[in-house]
Amino acid sequence: MLLVAVFLLASAMSPMPVWVVQTSGIDTNLRGVSVAHFSDSSGAPTSVVWASGSNGVILRSPRTGKEWTRLHVAGGETLDFRSMRAFDEKTAYVMSSGEGEKSRIYKTTDGGQTWALQFTGSRPTFFLDALVCDSPKHCLALSDPVDGRFLIISTYDGEKWLPLDQLAMPLALKDEGAFAASGTCLALYGNNIYFVTGGPAARLFHSPDLGRRWSAIPLPIASGNPAAGAFSVARHGKNMVVVGGDYKNPGRRERVAAYSHDAGRTWKLATQSPAGYRSAVAWLDDRTIATAGPSGEEISTDGGVHWKPNSTLNLNALAALDLHEAWAVGANGTISRFSLETP
Repeated sequence: MLLVAVFLLASAMSPMPVWVVQTSGIDTNLRGVSVAHFSDSSGAPTSVVWASGSNGVILRSPRTGKEWTRLHVAGGETLDFRSMRAFDEKTAYVMSSGEGEKSRIYKTTDGGQTWALQFTGSRPTFFLDALVCDSPKHCLALSDPVDGRFLIISTYDGEKWLPLDQLAMPLALKDEGAFAASGTCLALYGNNIYFVTGGPAARLFHSPDLGRRWSAIPLPIASGNPAAGAFSVARHGKNMVVVGGDYKNPGRRERVAAYSHDAGRTWKLATQSPAGYRSAVAWLDDRTIATAGPSGEEISTDGGVHWKPNSTLNLNALAALDLHEAWAVGANGTISRFSLETP
């Protein structure tokens, strides 16, 4: 495996952050990534990284990222796995995107040796965009509108998936949809569910009570065509960030990032924006946020008001536990690690 260290912009008074990039050697577009802390058999803390993408690809590695094991889902060789959620080296969910029965959710409890098919879409308009979990038993997955409203399915036992009350959801606009570019258009924060949309308008859908009530809040992100809108949302305390843009015009930097300091009630455009369309955003610590897209990556240390460039990699998705455990994946099987440690 080829390791490439890319040194990012940082203050001379602090350690210099590093992206360690590792190509998997697999012809796939990776869009799902998850990192989990757990205790090994001796009780020592460790972590594991899982990644997924097109052509049925699922990969797993210890925290070093030096060796990757390719895992196989029986019957999933042609699926596009766009979301991964892992809890340790044995337990993980993977979600595929596609119309109808191509949208599926699998779960493994034996490190990927076997995968149980837990859900398959049955209606042609059903299209899964993202999967989130806050425990091995509680997860949510978002579908594009079915019968005029977005649809969220959930599990509370880690096995059976059922829809939330769809009639509580505001009506979708004509041609409004969510984007499965990074698996991060959906977020779960305590009892709060958030997802962001695009197309005719960019909106933030919010439920404060796990789907019983919903509101739809306009976002200042670029919209107006099927390729434009909000692609990723993240919350930390009362601070929230949203990124997006137009994936068919990735160099356009107008209205690609917005922030909120009141838990999503009001939004402002970033004063210094990323350099184009961005598909993923993640908090690295209380101050630091990373965003990524096909034309580069940026860091914000002020809640998303200003973004500073730190890479020109082609990345799709991010997952982070902290500054030392943040990972990103992208085109051509690219896997990269962000850390303050010198490799």
